[in-house]
Amino acid sequence: MLQGTVIKSTGSWYTVKTDDNNEIDCKVKGRFRLRGIRSTNPVVVGDRVTIQVADDGSAFITEIAERRNYIVRRASNLSKESHIIAANLDAAVLVVTIEHPRTNLVFIDRFLATAEAYGVPVYIAINKCDIYNDEEMEYAQGVQHLYNTIGYDTQLVSATTAEGMEWLEEKIVGRTTLFSGNSGVGKSSLINRLIPGLNLKTGALSVQHDTGMHTTTFSQMFPLPQGGYIIDTPGIKGFGTIDFDPSTVAHYFPEIFAVSSQCRFNNCTHRNEPGCAVLQAIENHYISESRYNSYLSILDDSTDGKYRT
Repeated sequence: MLQGTVIKSTGSWYTVKTDDNNEIDCKVKGRFRLRGIRSTNPVVVGDRVTIQVADDGSAFITEIAERRNYIVRRASNLSKESHIIAANLDAAVLVVTIEHPRTNLVFIDRFLATAEAYGVPVYIAINKCDIYNDEEMEYAQGVQHLYNTIGYDTQLVSATTAEGMEWLEEKIVGRTTLFSGNSGVGKSSLINRLIPGLNLKTGALSVQHDTGMHTTTFSQMFPLPQGGYIIDTPGIKGFGTIDFDPSTVAHYFPEIFAVSSQCRFNNCTHRNEPGCAVLQAIENHYISESRYNSYLSILDDSTDGKYRT
């Protein structure tokens, strides 16, 4: 039996880097059921696993160690199954763009709320700041200000001009960091900047729709020259939340949670109850409407099974 970390997942094969520094391609033995998690992918990059190598050289993952955290979303087939993006993370960098393509604020908030729920710190990198016109730049700075004010370290970056790359490097050196975001936001270009010589494939945007086309087709972990690892994952379109208890959704919006202690009722859902401090804070512009709308959309996911991108 050998122990190691999953560093690549194609969905059917997994590459495990063993603790004695060998890389072994493995399959999964049987169907894993992880503490009741119904997942489309039982083993993910970042997992600590036990593997067994047979006499003929074939190798199987036989056990997964308990995960200290992970990022999960609703599987895109609209089922009740989840899709785990990566596990055992020190941090995540959410790469977003203001245009070309535009990242929806609801997508950002759903990712952030899920990361809060599972204990993963997030940094927000607003990429492609070198190509924004004045109006787009003003909006980018507004988005940066919004999330910095809530407490998420947010920075304008450019994979082309290297703006903000020092900030990014500082956040990830010596840590295992997931890079995530919509297709086309430039994750691969940023990672190529951070790991010279890696040459991940980068793709052009669809001219017709100004949206990204998948260039990364599987998840993989890459070592950073200065220490630490980046986990690169395929771009995602929507971020459906799963298994949120409606009564705790507000806990994962730090600014809503901070104010909610002043609500008249301790089980306030912040929809239309009298004496709701959250609704008052929105009226007074202490909480942004975009964040509140994202909160409501997750409540809807939780209560009636809707999936919204």
